[in-house]
Amino acid sequence: MPDLVPLDQAHCIARRGSEHRLTEAQLRELQPQVPGWELAEGGKALVRTFTFKDYYRTMSFVNALAHMANREDHHPDLSVHYDRCVVRYSTHDAGGLTENDFICAARASTLAG
Repeated sequence: MPDLVPLDQAHCIARRGSEHRLTEAQLRELQPQVPGWELAEGGKALVRTFTFKDYYRTMSFVNALAHMANREDHHPDLSVHYDRCVVRYSTHDAGGLTENDFICAARASTLAG
């Protein structure tokens, strides 16, 4: 876990395999660092709905998020609507949440302002 670097400034590293899946204790430790995000699917996903004034702002966020996801090589599932975007993080290779999901969630929150 990044002890000295805030999550929104940390970078993802490859985490393949179930040994990288976070424990319940680790999830409880990290969740307060990503306000507004909810644990979903029995702790296997992080989900947040971001709302915006209009379609243009929604798409600006989606494009910025896509750029960040490409740079970090960690991609969310998105549900895009006129004035909102539902973002869902989970590390499929690990079968649940890893530190990368929390890093990207924090970065997504920073992007949204």
